[in-house]
Amino acid sequence: MLSTLTPFSPFTPFKNDRGALRRDALASLVVFLVALPLCVGVAVASGVPAELGLITGIVGGLVVGALPGSTFQVSGPAAGLTVLVFEAVKEFGLGTLGAIVLATGVLQLALGALRFGRWFRAISVAVVQGMLAGIGLVLVLGQLYTMAGARQPGSGLAKIAGLPGLVVDAVTDRDSVAACAVGAGTIAVLVLWKKLPGKARLVPAPLVAVAAATAVTAATGLGIAHVEVKGLTDAIQPPGLNDLTSLGSVAVLGTVLAFTLIASAESLFSAAAVDRMHQGPRTHYDKELLAQGVGNTICGALGALPMTAVIVRSAANVQAGAKTSLSRVLHGVWLLIFAVALPAAIGVIPLAALAGVLVHAGCKLVPVKEIGPLWREHRGEALVLAATAIAIVTTSMFEGVVLGLLLAVVKTAWEVSHVHVETRELTGGRLVVTITGHATFLRLPRLLETLEALPQDRPVELDLSEVRHLDHACRTALEGWAERHNAEGTEAVRVRR
Repeated sequence: MLSTLTPFSPFTPFKNDRGALRRDALASLVVFLVALPLCVGVAVASGVPAELGLITGIVGGLVVGALPGSTFQVSGPAAGLTVLVFEAVKEFGLGTLGAIVLATGVLQLALGALRFGRWFRAISVAVVQGMLAGIGLVLVLGQLYTMAGARQPGSGLAKIAGLPGLVVDAVTDRDSVAACAVGAGTIAVLVLWKKLPGKARLVPAPLVAVAAATAVTAATGLGIAHVEVKGLTDAIQPPGLNDLTSLGSVAVLGTVLAFTLIASAESLFSAAAVDRMHQGPRTHYDKELLAQGVGNTICGALGALPMTAVIVRSAANVQAGAKTSLSRVLHGVWLLIFAVALPAAIGVIPLAALAGVLVHAGCKLVPVKEIGPLWREHRGEALVLAATAIAIVTTSMFEGVVLGLLLAVVKTAWEVSHVHVETRELTGGRLVVTITGHATFLRLPRLLETLEALPQDRPVELDLSEVRHLDHACRTALEGWAERHNAEGTEAVRVRR
């Protein structure tokens, strides 16, 4: 029985590799430092206690991290659901949120069992890169406000519009100047750390940067904001019977469906992106969807925030050198220990320092060096990437990715629908028009322009025998042209198939 379970343990191959275990432990600390501000920030932005974000992060590490699916993907509360959660809490109440998340998890389990997850593998590389770039930009824009000690606006456009005012505050307000200095110092440590000798870089740069920022803040007594966490025990409030019966409401069921679609899409799109960052085991999409369902079911039972895979944490996990799933499980352990046993230790960390870590992580998600070569070699792909990123910044991740996928499909359809029209004259004045390739509605305007330019007083033969694909729109248009083309008294157009 044990032998049948062995292949499903993602870190079994490294159980005797001390080097891999050490790298996983260090990577887990990096992910913990990235996850902590995300858990707290998403919860606050969603209008719920910060502890609920930590609970979701802990479940994402301890439970989902130990399940098969993706080896390196890290789960927790995600910014992509912030607006939906805020509206759900405002309309239905905090108790009903737990019931909604619970139903979301059950629905994800059903979708995973029906093997819907594998359909998310058909994703354009440009869309994935655009998703990473868009998320990186959103993260940078939002954390710049936190780094300056200011409240960040809700939408991407509002964040961009508020940047001039943020700059003014950052250079005129004393507290903002101090917070910016701490955040900028944190970023400087992160950038310069990789230039140090190899032995010094054994300690994760974010750990050093945050520790240094915390020490400097404590020593100088700077009056900047710190993380505020009171404890997890009081925050756990399972949904009651009334909350569960509210699932019969059409409005609540609509919210459950929205949570399910967005959470599943974000998780599996993220998995596709993470798989392109490493050479390790590939994601099993159906199992990953099942793992997300288990996580959301537990989060709902605890009355916590909904869970998705978070690309920022996942990217940090890969970049920190993780070798197995042990790193993401351990990150949940660190969240649990600090939130339960050492809440005061979390309280000494300045938010500006954590914001600096996230700004640095967000910048690394934007493929600046790849945009130039991509534009020179594949402009269509570059446009899809840019459109996806811009849409994510201005709308949401889900809408941006959907737009990117639609553009990728249109681009592919346009590229494969090549059609060639050749006209030759036979003895006796008959014209033979030969069409080859894929005759689709995308090429129809050009095709009709060529055919309508033919003289109407000559017999015409339309040869479609070399057409690989003729869609309904194009077939109907060609038949209509053949019926009305020739002048009265001229032989009707012949069509050869």
